[in-house]
Amino acid sequence: MQLGMVGLGSMGSNMLLRLNAGGHQCVGLDLAQENVEQLQAEGVKATTSLDEFLSWLEPPRTAWCMVPHGEATEQTVKALGERFSAADIIIDGGNSYFKDDVRRARQLSAAGIHYLDVGTSGGVWGRERGYCLMIGGPKAAVEYLDPVFHCLAPGKGDVPTTPGRPADTGSAEAGYLHCGPAGAGHFVKMIHNGIEYGMMQAYAEGFDIMKNAASESLPEDMRYELELGEIAELWRRGSVVSSWLLDLCAISLLEDPQLGDFSGYVQDSGEGRWTVQTAIEEAVPADVLTAALYTRFRSRQEHTFAEKMLSAMRSQFGGHTEKTTGAGEA
Repeated sequence: MQLGMVGLGSMGSNMLLRLNAGGHQCVGLDLAQENVEQLQAEGVKATTSLDEFLSWLEPPRTAWCMVPHGEATEQTVKALGERFSAADIIIDGGNSYFKDDVRRARQLSAAGIHYLDVGTSGGVWGRERGYCLMIGGPKAAVEYLDPVFHCLAPGKGDVPTTPGRPADTGSAEAGYLHCGPAGAGHFVKMIHNGIEYGMMQAYAEGFDIMKNAASESLPEDMRYELELGEIAELWRRGSVVSSWLLDLCAISLLEDPQLGDFSGYVQDSGEGRWTVQTAIEEAVPADVLTAALYTRFRSRQEHTFAEKMLSAMRSQFGGHTEKTTGAGEA
């Protein structure tokens, strides 16, 4: 299939290259000439001109947006919507607020343009591992783009089918799912990232406790000089707390046991805040997720080894760098 990718940063470019390797015909658009040239060096058609980009797409046209959420996404979708026609498809694969998706889908549907929101998880490793895709939007458009989603997703791999689940039922086992109508994809991705906050915080606090196990405030015969990297490696094998996030902890601790490259300043993304806001709207207690978000706020005032551990994990899975001032976005 043919698809245009708008936004050729680390995520957009890697997704485009994965699709091209899978036999799809992809073209790219980015305002940064450097990003365009990097894709061109890989043999991909890319440009900084929206008009040229659109001239390469054949109807029904599909454009996948991978730009920062907020105003950048708003303006990108608006520009495409003004130039697209009935039956064309606009996909927002960034981390937008699901309520914005509902509004955009309603506006675009008046012109017959299909809008999909696709929560995309996979970070800088996605080109190799594949991307977990949480999709919202009209069923017909989702089904039309199934070959694209199937190519981007990781596939079943060696993950066994859940006991009791009928074999080969639905796309979830392949790593992508049509979650529902407009906004549903980003709603599920929002909760996914909220859970991620809680999981990361649990690892970070646990390693911080072990880091301080040799504190002079403890009885001398109860002090332990623990090798955190070795413990992370141990837990990767057979432990109930093993996970990809733990794999990233092990990598970080192997590279630098003291995490000296990190200050402990931890950014937060919109999804963490939106998850807590949604919990309030639904009157659902979310103690762990809320505390994890607030810990990130506190990290900008004082830093512990736990915050360094959080920064290290974010760097490993998403290539995120620390900021020294401001609230920041992930």
